[in-house]
Amino acid sequence: MKLTRNIAGWMFYDFANSAFTTVIVSVVYSAYFIKSVAAGPVGYGDRLWGLAVGLSMTLVAITAPILGAVADYSRSKKKLLFFFAYLTVLFTALLYFVKAGEVTQGMIFFIAANYAFNSANVFYDAFLPEVSPPADIGKVSGFGWAFGYLGGLVSLLLSLVLVKFNVRYVFPMIALHILVFSLFTLFWLREVHKPSRRTNYLRVAGTRIWYTLRHIARMPNLLKYLVSYFTYNNGIYTVIVFAAPFGTQRFQMGVQDIIVFFILAQLTSILGAAFFGWLTDRLNVKTSLSASLLIWIGVVVWAFFCRSATEFYGVGLVAGLAIGSSQANSRTLMSLLTPLARQAEFFGFFTLTGRLSSILGPVLYGWIALRTGDLRYSILSLLVFFVVGWALLQTVSLSRGTAQRKELDK
Repeated sequence: MKLTRNIAGWMFYDFANSAFTTVIVSVVYSAYFIKSVAAGPVGYGDRLWGLAVGLSMTLVAITAPILGAVADYSRSKKKLLFFFAYLTVLFTALLYFVKAGEVTQGMIFFIAANYAFNSANVFYDAFLPEVSPPADIGKVSGFGWAFGYLGGLVSLLLSLVLVKFNVRYVFPMIALHILVFSLFTLFWLREVHKPSRRTNYLRVAGTRIWYTLRHIARMPNLLKYLVSYFTYNNGIYTVIVFAAPFGTQRFQMGVQDIIVFFILAQLTSILGAAFFGWLTDRLNVKTSLSASLLIWIGVVVWAFFCRSATEFYGVGLVAGLAIGSSQANSRTLMSLLTPLARQAEFFGFFTLTGRLSSILGPVLYGWIALRTGDLRYSILSLLVFFVVGWALLQTVSLSRGTAQRKELDK
């Protein structure tokens, strides 16, 4: 793979925006919101945080197909990418002004930032086939993902310094991180200016979804896999948004402790991705993905019985092994079951499925926390997503699925 300036510019956006997922969604703001902004009985803050995440992702799921149609039919992908990127920067910076007790303001600013962040990714993803030759698209995507992990790690290290002074300093720092490193994308990423076509984007979005569903109905193994992915990804995303609040409330871990926890998890995720990548090549992607889901099941059970912060670090190290590998293998399996001539169509639906699966888990987690007053039962509820997702995955036949894919490629 030749690393061109165009590809490097595309990758730098992953380096820039991964700071938002890592620090705002996963580590610092989530814990700050639940412990300080929405302080109250056990489960109260978790319930509100789950609603904020669920609402923002619902808005994304509604508008993403329309934005995808805009990306394909207009000459404005780059403009819209940076419109939503700068909205992310603005509302992330505004989180600095959210103080203890300001629940409404804290939820509105986060919902706006998370919606803008995920909307920008619609256009970022749409650039991938444009910047990469077809033969290198997997490598470019993988290297972009890895570069994003590095960006998340850098932002965690900077956050570790700032929380010593004031945790709210972290939020404008993340906004600045996104702004500065996205400049490489602004100046280096080129857009192919295809003729703009005026159309009814809402109608195109609905037609696309219906068209894809009709094709999926002819591919039962792909359909089974998408149902499996929807199920277990609910569990994965809920861990991402609630791991830090769980540690701060259950074991009274400070923000610095949580940041160290996630730095260690980032390191083991690299090892996990390497090992499960080897396992995929040695056996097959379904076996590798199944193994990573079994690790997730073990992580949930261990978290339920976990009794100390030190032990919770161990849970994080093991979770790190599973998170990168399960996400990478999910995309790989989708690629194997998808007709080559319709990769963009099916991956657009795969992305939509992923966003839809980011709604139920967080909302359910917060509801259980509020009803029971015990976060252990909230974390245990995720067992359903991983067990059912794993069981559904076992019904997928790789051989029959790839045969069905080839039939549609004829």
